[in-house]
Amino acid sequence: MSSLEGKKILVTGGCGSIGSGIVKQCLERDPAAVRVFDNDEEGLFHLERKHEEHSDTLRMLLGDIRDESRLEMAVEDVDVVFHAAALKHVEISEYNPFEAVQTNIQGTQNLINAAREENVESLLAISTDKASNPTSVMGATKLLSERLVIAANTYKGNRQTKFGCVRFGNVLGSSGSVVPLFIDQVRDGGPLTVTDPDMTRFLMSIERAVEFVLKSHARLEGGEVFILKMPAFKLEDLAVVIRDTYAPRAGYDPEDIEIEIIGPRPAERTHEKLISADERRQTKEEDKMFVLYPEIDLSSYTTTSNISNSLTREYTSEEADLLSSDELSALIESQAPNGGW
Repeated sequence: MSSLEGKKILVTGGCGSIGSGIVKQCLERDPAAVRVFDNDEEGLFHLERKHEEHSDTLRMLLGDIRDESRLEMAVEDVDVVFHAAALKHVEISEYNPFEAVQTNIQGTQNLINAAREENVESLLAISTDKASNPTSVMGATKLLSERLVIAANTYKGNRQTKFGCVRFGNVLGSSGSVVPLFIDQVRDGGPLTVTDPDMTRFLMSIERAVEFVLKSHARLEGGEVFILKMPAFKLEDLAVVIRDTYAPRAGYDPEDIEIEIIGPRPAERTHEKLISADERRQTKEEDKMFVLYPEIDLSSYTTTSNISNSLTREYTSEEADLLSSDELSALIESQAPNGGW
């Protein structure tokens, strides 16, 4: 039996790349209901049409996680919450930090409050590699979002709710992803704008990200941050693969499309980080993931005495296994067949 079978599920940010993937997978697990909570009216409309065969199960809720009273209505009688709503664009958040705080921090606290009051079974929040030892506004707000979720386990009283997080890197084809940007630039005849050719990033498909979210939820005890082991890529390698693959389809010779180095954007890191040096001592390694336990005392787990991992320093995209050109090409084609041509 699926951990979601017969459950009433709420997905915040359910119209986004990850959120909509979670919605799709939840609908396939025989839930009692799936509520999609988002402030994107058009996105809700299209998602509802996409899943018309689940009209008896799927409910579309228009609202914003900044509105606590609206969230209280959305969470009523819910069993499981997947929290994917967030502001995620690094540069935009740098120029609009107050907005990132309102959504990523206050919005998360609003959701925690609603989940506690409704005594839901579990809340799993989606985090990012940028939350580890953050250098950006977005990363800092996501780190605080993580800490709010984990700390909720300490003050839930007699309520049964299990609070936890998942943390992973870039998801191919997600909103703001560099892949569709590069494809559009190829379509326009170039140039491809690369911030730093030596820059590395973690990368995986939406399907793998959603699979990791659901597997993490199935084993959630409360207090964990589940961190997926991920491959990485060099930004220059990605640009070359996309240019060589899609230029002929757009009617160009790949050699005629320039790759222009424009320099890092505000708060952009050269290498992404999934586990910091300080977090390493609280991290347990498993075959396909790491589990980060908090330093605060929780009664929901007893595994910290057996923590061990192979990390000798922080876990970054610089040290991760790099995808080859063929692997990058295959992954891109699986997510964006023909680049939209």
